[in-house]
Amino acid sequence: MSFKPLHDRVVIEPLDQEEKTAGGIIIPDTAKEKPMQGKVTAVGSGARSDDGKVVPLDVKEGDTVLYGKWSGTEVKLDGKTLLIMRESDIMGILQ
Repeated sequence: MSFKPLHDRVVIEPLDQEEKTAGGIIIPDTAKEKPMQGKVTAVGSGARSDDGKVVPLDVKEGDTVLYGKWSGTEVKLDGKTLLIMRESDIMGILQ
């Protein structure tokens, strides 16, 4: 990827949601909810603390994360739809 986020921002590629329910009902595209899981594809260098030191981020490239439904800014890069958000908008890392 030719994009490097700044400071405490991360780039996330949303993961597709299931197309079927547990009961086998197929969900059409118009009824699908916005994804809330994604894979981190790029991270910034870290946030600056009050004394000017760079604090590294807790997430790294390749992590699968949970984030808020309406978090981040949606952009298209290299034909892919990606989200750019601050690390504080991420709720956690899936193990």
